Amino acid sequence: MVFDLPQLQKELTELESQTAAADFWSDPQHAAQINGRIAELSDRKKDFESLSKRLGDVQAALSLLGEEDDKELHGQTEKDLMGVELDTLAFERELYLTGPYDHMNAILDFHPGAGGTEAHDWASMLLRMYTRYAETHGFKANLVDVQVGEEAGISSATLEIRGKDAYGRMRSESGVHRLVRISPFDASHSRHTSFASVNVLPEIDNTVKVDINPADITIETYRSSGAGGQNVNKTESAVRIIHHPSGIVVTCQVERSQMQNKELAMNMLKARLFQLEEKKRQEKMAQINGVKKDIEWGSQIRSYVFQPYTLVKDHRTDYSETDVEAVMDGRLDGFIDAYLKWQFSKGESGDGNAGK
Repeated sequence: MVFDLPQLQKELTELESQTAAADFWSDPQHAAQINGRIAELSDRKKDFESLSKRLGDVQAALSLLGEEDDKELHGQTEKDLMGVELDTLAFERELYLTGPYDHMNAILDFHPGAGGTEAHDWASMLLRMYTRYAETHGFKANLVDVQVGEEAGISSATLEIRGKDAYGRMRSESGVHRLVRISPFDASHSRHTSFASVNVLPEIDNTVKVDINPADITIETYRSSGAGGQNVNKTESAVRIIHHPSGIVVTCQVERSQMQNKELAMNMLKARLFQLEEKKRQEKMAQINGVKKDIEWGSQIRSYVFQPYTLVKDHRTDYSETDVEAVMDGRLDGFIDAYLKWQFSKGESGDGNAGK
């Protein structure tokens, strides 16, 4: 990927000129979008300039070391070079996150597939993996809803991940995840293969219009069965919303306040309806363009092998890691970066990938 500073500066100048118009604030929502884009481009320009300066300083230090080896300067230069390398990788990742929904929060749905109790346990392991990823990357992970499995694990769960570019990072994780291991639920200690699906949606904000007719929905309240202590079950704070035209049902029981749960549930309903429309749009474009393209959500994307060897492999990018325990503890950056580069190499961005 090539960073085009002149093009960035041109777009920044054009956007800043729009803010000078007399009627700029006549449409507050559009004005907010423009100002948000200006802030994004300005930050990107500053980051690039900072990296360029730091790299120049390292090159100057290397020139000095070429003339005379100084132990203290050598150590500091090595440290500075490692810092520039890490920040350059982070800057490169930001360049890939240019889809219209990448900046939004992410909603992750978890469902066990084939495999019985083993699959329910696998779904809960994936839930923990993404929660750990969020925690170790400065995101806020909020368990919106969870239905516990009969014997182990979960039968379904919804996790909200809030933070900068949360959806842009998480959209690579949407699909079916395959587990191969010695089952702890099998007395004969045989090897089992099980599946669980992860569906990733952007949490729609006010910049995206999703119309919901109040006559099309039914809102129900009930007592929460989730975590939160005894008080959580004393009032009907949990909310279920049924959207009759689509058959979509969303539930939220994470907050003690019924009003907060209702707001979260409505956001999730908007996200699912948006995803449904995106899928229809992709199917229509594929028909118009005569392109046969896999836009199903159920395709297997990654395998996690615990036995007879350890390997986690992404079947889209061929990226793999052998430290399966570290991956399960949330070390997913390699997989996410590989996906973003792979998608870019195909000539795609984050546009239109909601729920892909």
